Amino acid sequence: MNSDIAAPGRFAADGDRWLFAGALTFRDAGDAFKNSERMPLPASGVVDFGGMVHADSSALAVLLALKRRAAAERAPLKFVAIPAALDSLARVYGIEALLT
Repeated sequence: MNSDIAAPGRFAADGDRWLFAGALTFRDAGDAFKNSERMPLPASGVVDFGGMVHADSSALAVLLALKRRAAAERAPLKFVAIPAALDSLARVYGIEALLT
């Protein structure tokens, strides 16, 4: 993940899955989450983070909020292509199992 000034990230529907592209940091996490609330959860339950270029602990908060939403809607939700740095951060906080 590149820490240079990265474009704020957003979720976008791609068929039956969501794709995330851009940064997900304290600066833009609120807007990214609000964007996700306006979208129906992906039919396949897959959210692909392969386009994430930068993240901080705020990204983990967004991912956990998405998991809570999915549980409330009784919908499956699986995160794929989580960048290694974000996965490491989840391990530091002891929440990596919540992101599977």
